[in-house]
Amino acid sequence: MLRHIVMIAFSDKKKAKAYSAQLKEMLIGLKSSISTLNKIEVGLNFSVRPAAHDIVLIADFDDENGLNLYREHPEHIKVLDFLKGKLEKSAVVDYYI
Repeated sequence: MLRHIVMIAFSDKKKAKAYSAQLKEMLIGLKSSISTLNKIEVGLNFSVRPAAHDIVLIADFDDENGLNLYREHPEHIKVLDFLKGKLEKSAVVDYYI
């Protein structure tokens, strides 16, 4: 099983909560659209520390092929389009569990 973790910080801090809520809905909705997505969890950050991100995605797949199909899926591409021009920073970790 492969775990995919993405942390995102939005550049517009005044809109970060609204963006995070909208993004969470979009991400949770991927579960019904992408068959290779076994499990998804999305958390909204409450920390005010400078190194903090606004939202985290944790998603599980059977293998790298499943992750790649997710990345290329049209519904996931819509999420990427939503994020364009809104990011301050992001971090990604993919590992086997």
